[in-house]
Amino acid sequence: MKLSADLTAFSTRLGHAFAKPELLVRSVTHSSMVSPHRDDNQRLEFLGDRVLGLVMAEALLKADPSAPEGLLAPRYNALVRRETCADVARQIDLGSVIKLGRSEMKSGGRRKEALLADAMEAVIAAVYQDGCFDAARKGVLSLWGARITDVADDARDAKTALQEWAQARGEEPPSYTEVARTGPDHQPAFTIAVELASGQRETATAGSKRQAEQAAAAALLKKVDP
Repeated sequence: MKLSADLTAFSTRLGHAFAKPELLVRSVTHSSMVSPHRDDNQRLEFLGDRVLGLVMAEALLKADPSAPEGLLAPRYNALVRRETCADVARQIDLGSVIKLGRSEMKSGGRRKEALLADAMEAVIAAVYQDGCFDAARKGVLSLWGARITDVADDARDAKTALQEWAQARGEEPPSYTEVARTGPDHQPAFTIAVELASGQRETATAGSKRQAEQAAAAALLKKVDP
């Protein structure tokens, strides 16, 4: 099997030459493209999630041999969560080579965070199955790069950190409200406001409610606990 020009270019960006090109093709095939002659990437995604987890756990232990589990766990979560996987996928323009059905393509599937994250995990599994664990480890460490060494000591997501900050002071949990939604259906922008019982408030806008909530929480946390 010969790869198309766009997948050959992607393979170069990925840093892995596939001996079994069909694995790469399967890893970038979304379920909306499934046919009797085509497999989707869901099984590879399942495997890739585990490969990524092992690589990151090993890397974190090596990076900080004295760190207790209480610090390693939030760092690990920050490195393997959906947002990080999607960010790496955008870094290598994975969205441009994902094979999508027509309806998913029209709805902006190539930019969807969950879809990008899932495909990134599937690609990791494809490298693992095509080569070996060492090949997958090398690829992941290269793609994640400085994220591993720069991950914050307390890498909890902003919403969790803000809620814990409020609870530690005997306050009610922060509330989140959708203030506005703009843009077309395939590329919406959500504006979310977060407010503490004290009345302190911040807003943020992002392409998903989850991202906007996290951004708003981070902004408020920076204000109340600089």
